[in-house]
Amino acid sequence: MAEIAKRGSQASGRIRGAGLSTATYPSRLYAWYVVAVLMVAYTFSFIDRQILSLLVGPMERDLQISDTQVSLLQGFAFALFYTLLGLPIGRMVDSRSRIGIISLGVFVWSLMTGMCGMAKAYWQLFIFRMGVGVGEAALSPAAYSVITDSFPPKGLGLALGVYSMGIYIGSGLALVIGAEVVGFVSQGGNFTLPLIGDVYNWQVVFFVVGFPGVLIALWARTLIEPVRHGMVRAVAGGPASASISLGKTLGYLIQNAAAFLFMTLCLSFVALTAYGTSAWVPAFFVRTYGWNIVEAGRWYGWIIILFGTTGVVAGGAAGDFLKQRGVKAGRIWIMIVGAAGMLPGAWIFPLVDDPTVALYLLVPTVFFSTVGFGTGPAALQEMMPNQMRGLAAAVSLFLINLIGLGLGPTTYAWTTEHIFEDKLMLRYSLSYVSIGTLSVAVLFGLLALRPYAKSLTTLEYWKADHGAQH
Repeated sequence: MAEIAKRGSQASGRIRGAGLSTATYPSRLYAWYVVAVLMVAYTFSFIDRQILSLLVGPMERDLQISDTQVSLLQGFAFALFYTLLGLPIGRMVDSRSRIGIISLGVFVWSLMTGMCGMAKAYWQLFIFRMGVGVGEAALSPAAYSVITDSFPPKGLGLALGVYSMGIYIGSGLALVIGAEVVGFVSQGGNFTLPLIGDVYNWQVVFFVVGFPGVLIALWARTLIEPVRHGMVRAVAGGPASASISLGKTLGYLIQNAAAFLFMTLCLSFVALTAYGTSAWVPAFFVRTYGWNIVEAGRWYGWIIILFGTTGVVAGGAAGDFLKQRGVKAGRIWIMIVGAAGMLPGAWIFPLVDDPTVALYLLVPTVFFSTVGFGTGPAALQEMMPNQMRGLAAAVSLFLINLIGLGLGPTTYAWTTEHIFEDKLMLRYSLSYVSIGTLSVAVLFGLLALRPYAKSLTTLEYWKADHGAQH
């Protein structure tokens, strides 16, 4: 590890802290080491985020709450501060230490996850879930920026795709590991823990998944801050600048609003479908086929781990492939393929009578749900000047998580409770809502094609006027 860090430091140059050097990228070995560390952090963020999907039954029983209240813990409580604080954090990413921001964020969300294990009432759990969102808001805007400055553009999609594997490894492990733990504690009753006292059995899960994050925070702190590439002048003709004014950054986003908004909305509605279905698939197998939660979590978890990760890496690599062959909006085309490819499986899997067939149909559904998230972040980073990437990523994640995570689980729960008025009708909510959301995603992807290609041309003129460094 020390040798890897040494090589990375030498490649980054001695004045990396100034952020104005035209030094080369870090060594390929060290760049991939950085991706690996950040992917591990991302993995644990999704374990902490997704573990609730397996705790639906025990929480509803012990806290006397409804599907909708659980969905608020899964989505809105987390997404509220995740989205709001993502904006100022994204702004900080463009001029402050990105490694420090990542490390602090990992520590905060891990601490708040552990605190969920100490909640005595629904409102306390709600507040601690908001705290998890506060910490996790720091990771991706900073990680996208770090990875973008660690790889040349032709390999960026693959690198960001590998980082994004953390979403699906974490989500899957939350189900696989969580299923075993929940199977142990699902009979009800309390545990008595030293210094903490009595907690519900299912709350032990939060301690199990939260503690390792503290160690990951310390590990992330050892990474080397990369040189910022593509730095531009704040004023045309002036000196290269470490920061660009908020007004100029927002002005650039507005200038490219069509490309930014349409591609973000495409990903947002895919995310709404993915978060919404993943939150309720374990409960679907329990309610529809009579499975136990351990069996459902184990099978669905492995599908996410195996096919979610391959989908996101394939999406990133496919975007790179089209980019290298001169297809300007190639990354957007891959996003469209992902949304369209997800639709048939998401529509049909909840309606079949055989649980084995439903599992088989979940394979392409999960695979295509991740494709856009391998290439989408690279498309966004590609269209922005360096000092604007953090805020742009934060605004994009704000919309994706507000729509996807904030509304996804609750949309499906609300449809089940208020349209079908029967928990056993969850299968129809999963099917019918997904048809609508994915159709909208495909439409927004198609609308993004022309303005995105135009935005890349705009960037080249803008960089020329502002003296971008390579």
